[in-house]
Amino acid sequence: MTGRQKAFRALDIRDGTDGRWASHTQALWPHAGDWFSEEARTPEAAKKARALFETHMPELVPVIDRLAGELDRPDGATFLTHAALRPFFSGCTQIGGDGTLLRNYDFSPDACEGTIVSSRFLRPVIGMQEAGWGLLDGMNDAGLAVSLTFGGRFVHGPGFAVLIVLRYLLETCTTVEQAVARLRSIPVSIPQNITLVDSEQVMTVFVGPDIPLTVTPDACAANHQQAPVPEEQERFSRTQERLRAVRAAGVGDVAAMLRPPLYQYSYDEGLGTMYTAAYRPGEGRVTYLWPGESWEQSFAAFVPGARTVTLGRED
Repeated sequence: MTGRQKAFRALDIRDGTDGRWASHTQALWPHAGDWFSEEARTPEAAKKARALFETHMPELVPVIDRLAGELDRPDGATFLTHAALRPFFSGCTQIGGDGTLLRNYDFSPDACEGTIVSSRFLRPVIGMQEAGWGLLDGMNDAGLAVSLTFGGRFVHGPGFAVLIVLRYLLETCTTVEQAVARLRSIPVSIPQNITLVDSEQVMTVFVGPDIPLTVTPDACAANHQQAPVPEEQERFSRTQERLRAVRAAGVGDVAAMLRPPLYQYSYDEGLGTMYTAAYRPGEGRVTYLWPGESWEQSFAAFVPGARTVTLGRED
């Protein structure tokens, strides 16, 4: 099977003040209308979003101010709060164990930023960036790694976009226990499953606007929080099938993530696999994988660059 091409890049943006982050983010601005609702990009929305940050994630407020100054746009601060971010519903499968976080991110190629970022906003963090400075997954220099999957329930409520919550956890937490404690008090706007790994602990939790944080029996997730899943939803997402498959494969079977049912080909439906990531946060390194190709990055040797990979190819 011949797949489609997707460009990925790796950027070292440090604390965001040397122009590299701003240049990259400004280039994304023409697409901001696809991410952000116009009605939420107002002074009132920005004020509410800042108050929410000051209450729940105050450590990020100085970072928002610093980065907004680099953007030099009147709506830059609102953009950075993700207050206007449209709800997005993706696929994804993930599992943690033995100091490793293994995940597939499934989405639409045209809507995936595809940027691996090394940053030092509050501390060293490496992750797959989305929407300017949010994270789909990542790790920090303390040995903590996190990733997300959509929780499968189409509800929306007040709270933060999960992309910025993952950024916050990695900027401020050092252990799974500390991160989960923080998560208990952070409102999240749509249902999400978050897997967390450190050198001693691994955990998956369900969060959402209508449920309390719930710890799952094992540290893996696909795209549901309640079982059984409605038959039509299962046919579309194969979430229960993928969860059974990743449980059976375990965290050590990276090859299983690169073949069906864990590797998905539904790109036109927005559920094709964009990349596989294998984080080993205790070693400070991550490997991003595609069929026939891999790209390793680490805190000790982060190498900026760009690659065009083939998605949906069967070897």
